[in-house]
Amino acid sequence: MHPQGPQQPHLPPQATHAQGPQQPYDVQQHQAHAFPRPQAQPPHVPHRAAHAQGPQQPYDFQQQAQIPEPRTPGDAHHTTAYGSRVTEPAAEATPAPAESAPQAGRGRRAAGPAAEATAGPTPTAPETRRGRKAARAARKTEREPAEYAQQARGRRAAGPAAEATAGPAPTAPETRRGRRAAGPTGRATAGPAPTALETRRGRHRWAGLVKAVALCAATAAAGMLVLRGNAALDGLDRSPASAPDASAATAAAPVAAGSVPDPGRVVQIIAHPDDDLYFMNPDLRYSISAGHPVTSVYLTAGEADGVNAAPAKGATTAPNKPAYAEARQNGIRAAYAKMATGDRTSAWKRTVVPTKGGGHAEVDVLVAKPQVNLVWLQLREAGHGYADVPDSLHGLWNGKVARLESMLSSGTPVKQGFAYSKDQVVQTLVGVLEQYRPTTIRFQDPTPGRYPDTKQYTDHQDHFYGARFVQMATAAYAKDVKDRPHFAVQNYVGYVNGSLPSALDPQEAKEKLDSLDTYAWLDRQNHCGSDAGCGDLKISDQPAGNRWTDSINYARGTGTNWLTSDKDHGLWAFKVLDGQVAVWHRPGPVGPWRGPDLLPGTGMDPGVTAVTLKDGRIAVFGTRTSFGARPTDYKREVVHTVQQAPGADAFGEWQSLGTPETSDETWTSDISAPAVSVDGTGQLAAYVRDGSYSLRGRLQRPDGGWGPWEKHGGEDLHGAPVTATDGAGRRMVLAATSKTVVGWAQPKAGAPLGRVTATGLPDTTLPLTVEGREGGVRLWFRKPGSGNVRTALMTADDGLKVNNMTDLGGLNGFGSVTASGHVLAGRAAGGQLGAEVGPGRPWGRSPLMFVGAPSSTMTGKNMVSLAVVGLDARLYVTSSADAPNAYLAPWQPVGPRNARP
Repeated sequence: MHPQGPQQPHLPPQATHAQGPQQPYDVQQHQAHAFPRPQAQPPHVPHRAAHAQGPQQPYDFQQQAQIPEPRTPGDAHHTTAYGSRVTEPAAEATPAPAESAPQAGRGRRAAGPAAEATAGPTPTAPETRRGRKAARAARKTEREPAEYAQQARGRRAAGPAAEATAGPAPTAPETRRGRRAAGPTGRATAGPAPTALETRRGRHRWAGLVKAVALCAATAAAGMLVLRGNAALDGLDRSPASAPDASAATAAAPVAAGSVPDPGRVVQIIAHPDDDLYFMNPDLRYSISAGHPVTSVYLTAGEADGVNAAPAKGATTAPNKPAYAEARQNGIRAAYAKMATGDRTSAWKRTVVPTKGGGHAEVDVLVAKPQVNLVWLQLREAGHGYADVPDSLHGLWNGKVARLESMLSSGTPVKQGFAYSKDQVVQTLVGVLEQYRPTTIRFQDPTPGRYPDTKQYTDHQDHFYGARFVQMATAAYAKDVKDRPHFAVQNYVGYVNGSLPSALDPQEAKEKLDSLDTYAWLDRQNHCGSDAGCGDLKISDQPAGNRWTDSINYARGTGTNWLTSDKDHGLWAFKVLDGQVAVWHRPGPVGPWRGPDLLPGTGMDPGVTAVTLKDGRIAVFGTRTSFGARPTDYKREVVHTVQQAPGADAFGEWQSLGTPETSDETWTSDISAPAVSVDGTGQLAAYVRDGSYSLRGRLQRPDGGWGPWEKHGGEDLHGAPVTATDGAGRRMVLAATSKTVVGWAQPKAGAPLGRVTATGLPDTTLPLTVEGREGGVRLWFRKPGSGNVRTALMTADDGLKVNNMTDLGGLNGFGSVTASGHVLAGRAAGGQLGAEVGPGRPWGRSPLMFVGAPSSTMTGKNMVSLAVVGLDARLYVTSSADAPNAYLAPWQPVGPRNARP
């Protein structure tokens, strides 16, 4: 039973519980003005935070001290409960003297905590030949682990064991060889300089000591690798990010097979408890299983009508909104604990944190996996999917209410109610982002559309108006907060998933359903020790919802044409970071990479596409969201920019092509990302799916202007259309429906687009990929309920036709597939990138987890380049010869590690 007054803090139960019900969650009032930072580290039980006796104070963010980058110290001492600084590992407590010149280049980049464990004395001038031999022996011993580490992480990342301890600057008589080998093992302990009377036995003892210390250093370094996880990969996190000229840094060391890149930090913001389980899984489970720092932020309490019962018992169950909100929170905690630890009863630490908006949030930290956090903002929900409810996020957005009140759950440590204005909701979210410093932000679809017949929203109003608040918050965060990393955004489709072909294979769907079964509290056992209940019984009769556990679909960022090459075999990559288009460029086939450089212009939505014009310049197309002065001014429009000259770094100003939608109210600004192609005459065209699920397009005129938005028909179109040209220069456009694929084709280059044509293809998951090849246009898509990749060749001779649909297999998975030359790649089950390098060859799996879609391009006639943007918002590239028995080179991160713009 949860007391109504403030609970006294106590130590949380251990992650592994004895049989029997779990004790109530540990609850604390946390007065430090900071959210806890997720740490990828071993479990610990933080100290209690002090309780203020007076009323809780508004969140004064200006007083917040600078928070360091998340890291995992090997033996850190935690000074406060949450939101506190973590002291440096004990191994760094004793500073070492300055490094010698030969060590500086390596040591500054790769020296770990063990590198400064002890400081040895300066070698004296009388050091004998025997002493120098001992130093050489030390160097030989040192090299074994160092060379192994270098092979795994790249030439620029010296192994931790190689610099396990740092010695002082060598004296002048020490030779160059002696300086290279100085001190890591040979100066581990202080003592007098070796004398000429040193015996052979003494030398053997000395060499043995050297080897023993080197072994200890290697073991300690290996331990630090385990404790620090991905952050210890020196080739990734010891890049030139701290150098003054880091913006011009070239690609860092490659990601070797079996190693894992920087995981980044994920923050996902959702309207209700369970939206993450239904619409963001399995991405959520992939991130948690990989040990990535993950924080989920819930905008509303999810109190609904307050009835925690299956529909059959709803009429006889008394409503209790605070208790139902608590039961849903308990279900979420159980589902996350099970995903992270395998034990639904794994303990949580619940605290109160003041927010930047002037209210209070509950923050829950999973004790066994403290990198997993939940943030509960606990605002009122609408309680209805589309009805006019003023006290809701929708009403607050449109100005029907000036402030939206909180709805506190019965067991929350937040005891003081509050209300937020529209700006305060935005500022609260900005404060969360400031504290967690995400590199990937996940949220729901802000423009889901309406059903053509009923004109009702296709998604819950809390879902997409909540997403619009997140859009405003990310824009403010990007503009106002300078000391932060770059971030990428991923949006997710909601209710419409139930009417689309299943995107997940049976095993992935089962895993997803298992999380919902836990959340729905099917076993009715009192795991949580709460009178409110341990889950959401309202969905217990049908935890899968409307087939939502069978699918996942991205609302934006599904295009695969963001990597392209130029006539000099250079590479250009374009992705949206911080709401702006980021550009990475490699001049020529072997030049140094540059980027990310952000093009001017904000408000860009995830997902852009690049196309090469007839004169060799590159044009970049995407959509841009603007808010305007009034709520009804919200608008999503197609925009493009063109390179000023072939190969030039400069691009022109963004030009708007507008939108085929008349107003936001009509279809909620639901247009797709543009599909763009240049036909054989050099004519440029852009196509979108509009809010009525049909195809619209604009053609560029010879004078550079654009014609009007033309209607091309089609119905029940979903996702974004795709386009390419065949060997005769004829443009084809293809789009998926809920049952098949339809297409359009030019009868000849320069002619108007033909009528919509049924292809006869079976149903397919979203999205589609096309490329002009083999005289026609080849289409790739995934088989529903499988994730396997299929392909078919489309031709336009005597009308649009399908030739030879083939199943290519794969590693299950979902989402976009990219294809260039003999390389085929896409997201595999588990979230990593899977790739096939040649027909019939086995699919391989890389360690990379990434945002949105991969992209590939031919570089010249004999090379394929492949790229993704990782969850750390960093570009990774690889390449392969376009030849039989070729293979992908190690993945290479581009530029410095993502720390700040």
